[in-house]
Amino acid sequence: MVPHLVTALTGPINELEQRVLDSMPAIERWFRLEWMEHTPPFYTSVDVRNAGFKLAPVDTNFYPGGWNNLTPAMLPLAVQAAQAAIEKICPEARNLLIVPENHARSTFHLSNLAQLRRIFHMAGLNVRIGSISPEIKKSTTLELPGGESITLEPIIRTKGRLGLKDFDPCTILLNNDLRAGVPGILEEVHEQYLLPPLHASWTTRRKSTHFKAYEEVAKRFGKLIGVDPWLINPMFDKYGVVDLVTPAGIDALVQRVDAMLTKVKKKYKEYGIKERPFVVIKADNRTSGNAILSVRDTKDLDAKLRKMGAGLDAAPAPLELILQEGVLTNERVNDAVAEPVVYLMDRYVVGGFYRMHAERGEDENLSAPGSAYVPLGFAESTHLPQPGVRPGASAPNRFYMYGVIGRLAMLAGSYELEATDPDAERYD
Repeated sequence: MVPHLVTALTGPINELEQRVLDSMPAIERWFRLEWMEHTPPFYTSVDVRNAGFKLAPVDTNFYPGGWNNLTPAMLPLAVQAAQAAIEKICPEARNLLIVPENHARSTFHLSNLAQLRRIFHMAGLNVRIGSISPEIKKSTTLELPGGESITLEPIIRTKGRLGLKDFDPCTILLNNDLRAGVPGILEEVHEQYLLPPLHASWTTRRKSTHFKAYEEVAKRFGKLIGVDPWLINPMFDKYGVVDLVTPAGIDALVQRVDAMLTKVKKKYKEYGIKERPFVVIKADNRTSGNAILSVRDTKDLDAKLRKMGAGLDAAPAPLELILQEGVLTNERVNDAVAEPVVYLMDRYVVGGFYRMHAERGEDENLSAPGSAYVPLGFAESTHLPQPGVRPGASAPNRFYMYGVIGRLAMLAGSYELEATDPDAERYD
């Protein structure tokens, strides 16, 4: 599936594509050296937005679901990456335990689990699925539409180890972002590998920490290939805990949003971009779907914030905000607004898909009810970059660029996890 780009494929994005292709040997060596120094997150998905003049990640997930959207053609890549990842962590691994979301009853999430089970089974592991949900008190088998089934079993903790009845895993793979907090059963697990680590969960994670790390990565990468880092990096501003109850609190947020819009307008003017810039207000301390508001003009922001504040009364914790430069998506699949999502395991791009939404606009969050998924063109392993092809004319070249951006976000993720590791030794 080759996307239809609404914008004419000229300008900075094509210059960036050409620079990336010309610099491919240097880029691949740079990544290779980085992975010698830093450990990639076990698996990652990255939401990328292509504005036609800018290409940037807008969200990075350490507990990616949606593996069922990867096509059979992608599975060999995923299996090889899984083998490499497990070999580094626990070469003698025989058993893998997958821990799903507590409310793992939706067909989508169950299909995601079935695909993960398939990938790791083909990588040479015995795979079972253990739930920490209090609702799962005994082995429960759930049928899937295609004829497959998923069996959820209650996790048992014995002498500091997690497992199932008659199943002792070396490695435990979390496919649960623990947004409600880390349950005691997962804490103080020292004798097994828990992937990703607990400090990657939304209990402690902040988007602002990730984008600060990504800003550093983008600057270094921009210097490597000789481009303005802004072309691959959305500006952001860590706002902190927000007060949407008092007029003074709302005024303070409006001023910060206005300041961010001014900075983006300056960049647009520098590049001769005629689009109207916008800022996205996101929850810093929650998953991507929470409290997302796109703002092009602060005139009507006051009323929107009051409405938003009224809906936060029942929030379990204070809402922390991050302001992020909005990146348009000027890609369409079947006339629906679309954005590429890149999937990675260990340090490898293993595939991806387009998230599309027929009822959302180019400046809106597409991760919402009603979204649909179409496999990305780089799913096929034959789609290698094609040097010498005119920029904008080659789908493989465009998809290679998406993979580079995905790996930059994953590298930022490794920086982030190192910086927030509670057990890391610090040297001041």
